[in-house]
Amino acid sequence: MKNSKALSLLLTANIISGFAQGISMLAIPWYFAAVLHKPSWFGYLYACTTFISLFWSLYAGTLIDRYSRKKIFILISLGGGVVLLSAALTGYLMGSVPLFMVMLVFLATVCSFNIHYPALYAFGQEVSRAEHYGKVNAYLEIQGQATSILSGALGALLLQGVHAGAGINMLGIEIKMPLELRGWKLHEIFLMDAITYFIAMVFISGISYVPQTHKIIEEGSVWKRIMSGVSFLKKNTSVFIFGNASYSIFVVLMVEVYLLLPMYVSGHLAAGADVYASAEIYYAIGALLSGMFIRKIFGGTNAVHSILLMMGATTVIFFVVSFTKMNALFFAFSFLIGITNAGTRILRVTWLFHRIPNGMIGRTGSVFSMLNIFMRFLFITLFSMPFFSAGSHVTWAYFICGNFVLLSALLLLKNYREMVST
Repeated sequence: MKNSKALSLLLTANIISGFAQGISMLAIPWYFAAVLHKPSWFGYLYACTTFISLFWSLYAGTLIDRYSRKKIFILISLGGGVVLLSAALTGYLMGSVPLFMVMLVFLATVCSFNIHYPALYAFGQEVSRAEHYGKVNAYLEIQGQATSILSGALGALLLQGVHAGAGINMLGIEIKMPLELRGWKLHEIFLMDAITYFIAMVFISGISYVPQTHKIIEEGSVWKRIMSGVSFLKKNTSVFIFGNASYSIFVVLMVEVYLLLPMYVSGHLAAGADVYASAEIYYAIGALLSGMFIRKIFGGTNAVHSILLMMGATTVIFFVVSFTKMNALFFAFSFLIGITNAGTRILRVTWLFHRIPNGMIGRTGSVFSMLNIFMRFLFITLFSMPFFSAGSHVTWAYFICGNFVLLSALLLLKNYREMVST
């Protein structure tokens, strides 16, 4: 496959920065839930960040279609590194990171996600031939989830620390640690994350490639470019419906991982950071296996049918954890939603690649992202109410999420024939 070296360099950069980034994004929600004992504060922070993302994601889509994706990756790494380094140095000088700096890091990281991942998939489409779209999307998923497994495992140790000879719950298994490991402070984690951003920037700078798709760069104002993406989706209603309905698992996953997960573990399961991180690892293992095998499993089935099956499975597992209180079942939930979310994402993006030109992929993606973020904002605002963080009431949030995926699946089913024939 052409441009394999360019993809390898980008994946290497993602692994390096994503490893420490995963630990930071694991540490911040846990910091609010288990250290400050203010999970609702994080909910409000997440809601505000999501609201800002509504507008940023639209603008980000125009940048992805207008400018070099390589330059975008470099600027993201530089900006993220500067913010994290500033927070880390402030923490070293003051003894701890001020709350406003923790919020700034979270905001910067989420805004980075909103342009990095759409640009990553757009780059994958740009450097690949149509027959390789599925393979490239699977590679991106495998890389991301393998990194999540490593960052989740190390994050469990760094957040909690462990005494020599003491045990730590890793993946539901009690592991005796032969060495003493103190828990890292937040500014130490941020410093490690900042360093990896700068290293990733060096790798990205060495990327060179030959585009495999013809990208038409549209001039004009930002608003004009945004409306071009909207107009494309108006003319292709099946693409619009599919792109949004198939995004539902990702909507609830983002709410679950950053808001509900720490509340479920600390409030409902009454467990510690090791169980919290283990759930993240189980999710990543499921997503990794999905990246490796999903195309083989559903190779003889159309993408829409396959996604409907995974949405049905997601609905069931959300309902199960809503009415149970077992670590093992929650680990099974995390593993299965890793499979369904990653599998849906691979098939969804591949389906869209075949129907949306590369020069339009950023702007149409920003429309999907905006609606996705809006739904997340509604859920985050709702679930940040004190009711959901009291005792085991968080289980009602899981029940609501399951119903949302079910309704999205019914919308997809209603338009099934039109999507299959598109």
